[in-house]
Amino acid sequence: MKGFRVIFPEANRVEVEEFNVKEPSEDEVLIETIATLISTGTELTALTGDFPKQSFWSMYVKYPFIPGYSSVGRIIKCGAKVKGLAVGDIVAAASPHATHSTVRASQVVKVPESINVEEACFHTIAAGVVNSVRLARVSLGESVAVVGLGLLGQMAVMFSRASGAYPIITIDLAEYRLKLSKISGATHALRADNWGHVRENVENITEGRMVDKVFEVTGNPSVIPEAIKLTRSLGCFVVLSSPRGKTTMDFHDEVNRPSRVIIGTHFSSQPEYETPYNPWTRKRNVELFFDLLSSGYIKVSHLITHRYPWRNAEEAYRMLLRDRSNAIGVILKFENY
Repeated sequence: MKGFRVIFPEANRVEVEEFNVKEPSEDEVLIETIATLISTGTELTALTGDFPKQSFWSMYVKYPFIPGYSSVGRIIKCGAKVKGLAVGDIVAAASPHATHSTVRASQVVKVPESINVEEACFHTIAAGVVNSVRLARVSLGESVAVVGLGLLGQMAVMFSRASGAYPIITIDLAEYRLKLSKISGATHALRADNWGHVRENVENITEGRMVDKVFEVTGNPSVIPEAIKLTRSLGCFVVLSSPRGKTTMDFHDEVNRPSRVIIGTHFSSQPEYETPYNPWTRKRNVELFFDLLSSGYIKVSHLITHRYPWRNAEEAYRMLLRDRSNAIGVILKFENY
C-alpha cells in the first residue's frame, strides 16, 4: 500500500513524498489520517537547521527529516492481538504528517465523539505541557509568568489556571499572541519590548514578591537571563522550551544568591509506564486532556489560526517562516471530517 508524507529532504526544503505503508503487526493498528497539528517551534527549528551542530538538536534532526508528532485518524486495520480498539475508531497518535501511520495499539488513545477532531490534534502538545505544569508543582494561589506565547505557552497558561494559579502574567512581543493569552486564561499581558519595564510591571502585579513559577517558552537562549529575573527568591524557573544554543548567565547572582530552582520539563520526561510513584504517562495525560475538553473545562478552539490541505504543506511552512507571530495552531487536513 502506498501513502504520502511530508518530508524535509534538507534544511529549508519541504516536499511531499510517496512511501510504502507498513502493514500492522499483531499488536499494531493502521491509521488513516484525518488531521495533524504542526508543532511550530520544533518543526521550524528542524526545517531551518537553526541549532548548534554539536547538540541534542543535531542528534534529533537528521535529513531527510520526517516532521510531525500529533495526529488524529481512523483505524482501518487491526493486528490479530489488538484489544479494545476496532476498525472505524477515531484515535490520537504521535504520528507524522502522513496519510497513513502504523502504530502500537498501546500508544493510541480513542478520541471521544464529543470532541472536534481538529481540537483533538493538540493532544501531544497538551500532554507535554500538563507534564511541565505538574513537574513545576503549580498550586492554588501561586503566581505564574509565561514567557513566550506560542502553542506551548498558551497551554501553559491554560493548565496553570486549571491548577489554581493567580495571577498569571503573559509576556511576548506579539500583540496577537498576548490577546489570545487573555482568552487562554492570563490575568495580565505584557509586551516584552523592554525588560526593565517588564520587571517593574511584574513587581507591581505581585506586590513586590515577584513570581513563584516562571515558564520559559521562547526557545531563545538570550531570553533566559532576563526571564529568570522575574522569579522570586526560592522560586522555580521552568525551561519548557527547547532552547537553541548556549546561555550565558551569572549563576551566583541569578541562581545561588536568590536560591532559585531551575528545572527542565522536556516532553520525554513523561514515563513510558504507570507506577504508583508517577502514573502520568503521555497516554494518561492525553486522556486527561480529552476529559477536560469533553467537559468544557478547557477550550482550544481559539488557538486554531490556520488550516491547509496536506498537499499544501510547503505553503504552510513558508507562511510560518515569513512570520509566525499570528500563527498558533496550524492544522494540516487530510480529510473533510
